[in-house]
Amino acid sequence: MTGNLYRGQAGLPFSSTLRVYEPLEAFPEEQREAIQAAGARTASRAAVENAELLASLGRITRSGGDPFPTGRTDLVRVTTAPAPAGGTSDGADADPVLLYCPSQLVLRAGLAANALMEGIHGPLAELLIPEEQRDKHQERIDQVKARDGSIRVHTRASTWGIPFSWFSLFMESDRKDVVESAGRIVTVRVWATITDALERARYAVANLALAAPDLDMLDDLAQLTEWLEQFHVDSMVELDYGAVADKVYPDDSPMDIRLGIECLAEGDMTGAAAAYRRLASRWIPIRQLARAS
Repeated sequence: MTGNLYRGQAGLPFSSTLRVYEPLEAFPEEQREAIQAAGARTASRAAVENAELLASLGRITRSGGDPFPTGRTDLVRVTTAPAPAGGTSDGADADPVLLYCPSQLVLRAGLAANALMEGIHGPLAELLIPEEQRDKHQERIDQVKARDGSIRVHTRASTWGIPFSWFSLFMESDRKDVVESAGRIVTVRVWATITDALERARYAVANLALAAPDLDMLDDLAQLTEWLEQFHVDSMVELDYGAVADKVYPDDSPMDIRLGIECLAEGDMTGAAAAYRRLASRWIPIRQLARAS
């Protein structure tokens, strides 16, 4: 399956994601059965990724001009929480706790379309996403909100590179899954508990607020912290590099971000500049691909 996934991504923009996985009890009771069933339907993580990729390509090419997901089905990714140290109170191994991340494609497609339309107006906007289709999709979003009430969007996505603020949530010692196929890296996934991720984000915000209050990354980190604070305390956070991993892995970006912030906090501008140069040399060429013909 991973080979199919990699070939399916050929020629597409590099896309990376930041996801939060929550325990079942974090979801409204009326949603739990559907989430649990959707998570059990897929045999592997690769199957989920392939299904989502094929569905997105199908929406782009289907007749009728509607590029939006219908919401009839929603994929759910599943992972397990780390086992508690020492197992249970009687010394037995603890059962793994499943954590769930729904794709929420209807909501996320609406948010992405709104972001796109903010910078595009007139005939070009109508050409890219006709108003009739936007209105139709807004009806789907309203139905989801009416059904599910207050909604936490579990996934953030980025194309042509990973925002530097995301790296502040992770450390070199965190668990990593390296997915390879045919001698190439399909993706790298890095995991942290949400408590660790929040502690690291707050540390970064506190130090940047004092040392570099005008830095754009400070605003990004503040928004990231507010987002993570919405989720259950037993959640896990996953950074999924996507196909860009084959260009940058092994990647020291989490370490460079941490060292850069520490240097700024200590007034070491030379060390901070060196950390930024390492990041820039790694990621600016990736971002330039977005403008390549």
